[in-house]
Amino acid sequence: MATNRGVAYVGPGIVEVQSIPFPELVAPNGKPAHHGVILKVLSTNICGSDQHMVRGRTTAPTGLILGHEITGEVLEAGRDVEFLKKGDIVSVPFNVACGRCRTCKEQDTGVCLSVNPSRAGGAYGYVDMGGWIGGQAEYVMVPYADFNLLKFPDRDQALAKIRDLTCLSDILPTGFHGAVTAGVGPGSTVYVAGAGPVGLAAAASARLLGAAVVIVGDLNPLRLAHAKSVGFEVVDVSSDTPLGEQIAAILGTPEVDCAIDAVGFEARGHGHSGSQVEAPATVLNSLMDITRVAGKIGIPGLYVTEDPGASDKAAQHGSLSVRFGLGWAKSHSFFTGQTPVMKYNRALMQAILWDRINIADVVGVEVISLDDAPRGYADFDQGAPKKFVIDPHSQLR
Repeated sequence: MATNRGVAYVGPGIVEVQSIPFPELVAPNGKPAHHGVILKVLSTNICGSDQHMVRGRTTAPTGLILGHEITGEVLEAGRDVEFLKKGDIVSVPFNVACGRCRTCKEQDTGVCLSVNPSRAGGAYGYVDMGGWIGGQAEYVMVPYADFNLLKFPDRDQALAKIRDLTCLSDILPTGFHGAVTAGVGPGSTVYVAGAGPVGLAAAASARLLGAAVVIVGDLNPLRLAHAKSVGFEVVDVSSDTPLGEQIAAILGTPEVDCAIDAVGFEARGHGHSGSQVEAPATVLNSLMDITRVAGKIGIPGLYVTEDPGASDKAAQHGSLSVRFGLGWAKSHSFFTGQTPVMKYNRALMQAILWDRINIADVVGVEVISLDDAPRGYADFDQGAPKKFVIDPHSQLR
């Protein structure tokens, strides 16, 4: 009998590696999933979105198997799978999507209408996202495989580039989506809020899209130092110098063309004293301040409908004190929501394979074992400038 192990959320601040059932070609509703495959997981990444759950900031149940960033090898294909075979190396978009509903056909795969009975949109190992088992495990089931999976064209090339290609499941397309929806193009000046992995992926994407200057803001000195080391301008939002003045010191003007929120709802205030206090709307409000009139703001950072750990009752239900009047007065465009990964992942795969983007170096990929996952979560929570990638079968290190 085949065995399996996965990373489970045990309670606020605690994850542990547990024995879990070997996956079957069965959907969470109990129906057969002959359209699915079972993957041997090659790499699976720890995401900042996972940290929100582990910190107890969502309604995630204990025992939830985590992990929505998955790269794997096809071990078994269901009878209805036509274009994949055993041994193929594939990237798994974190969105679970059917490929058949209206939103999927319109490329809005982040809000598939068929894979989650409680709301639009599904994801692996995530609260309120349809009950799909997470991929921080040795093996995982992926439904609608012909539609969902991106097959790498050459196995040896894929394994040689796996540290970069593992970023295709979420972080790189998410950062790219933030840059695209912020209107980044050749010659743009860009501000990215957050020097974590998504922020750095957004900054790298802005550079790929031809931005003239990319500025990354954070309050973590280690993350700022890393962002500086990989070629971005940086500002320290824990400084008492206003954000606009810090940007003006770089650009000569206190405004940018494009802004990206890669922080989300666990943001902290700006300034020395403010940075000690949680202020979930502070990033959105600061981006409206420093984005030019008629500019765009991409928001790949996560915002939730239920946040039991929020500092005030309104924020506990996703209601934030956003200065929407300022955004309206400046004719800003805002773009929110889950990234439709499949809209971008094939092109970004080509950019990786042809050395147009070195995303693993930019985000600080560090490969760890499955048993090391609790340590990876703890270090990431402390602000380590790393993107921890779990290698469940010790094939990559």
